[in-house]
Amino acid sequence: MAQVKSITSDSLESAYRGLTPSQSGFTEDLQASNVILPIIDLTASAEGSSVRQDLQTAWDITTTNVTIGTGTPTDIVTNTGFWYLYINATGDAGGASQQPVNTVELFDGVTQYPIWKQMMGSTVVGNHQQVWAQLTIFVNAGESIRGFAGVSGSVMNVSARQIADINGTLQNPRGFTPQ
Repeated sequence: MAQVKSITSDSLESAYRGLTPSQSGFTEDLQASNVILPIIDLTASAEGSSVRQDLQTAWDITTTNVTIGTGTPTDIVTNTGFWYLYINATGDAGGASQQPVNTVELFDGVTQYPIWKQMMGSTVVGNHQQVWAQLTIFVNAGESIRGFAGVSGSVMNVSARQIADINGTLQNPRGFTPQ
């Protein structure tokens, strides 16, 4: 038969009230029982598989690296899911003001949806600008991520790694198993 005993400990009661602010005003003594009640915590941190975001998005041997020169749009990613991109782009004004010199876009096979653009404000040919950007992009079925360098002398170097599949399941770096 289970026995219930009152616990009279100011430090335990203070800790309980500090951790459960919704119980402020509850004045009964804490009680203990000799009955074992299993508590199952199903959170990722309880199972030990929680990985810091910077570790989960680390580059690995599955990282795609694409260099995009002036010309036609170039595929960066053709698989579904969540993708982390790091872009290093160099642009040249090319003689036209406010012209997009480098662009990253989602493409559904028909329409381009610009996600990121490097714009030049100068019209002076040979006026170079270098920028870096980090993006997280979701690619749905039938879509791809493309890059385009639209002005002579412009170039983009793009690194991409899948960080989650289409359902949001995190993709850790290849070969890494959290403990």
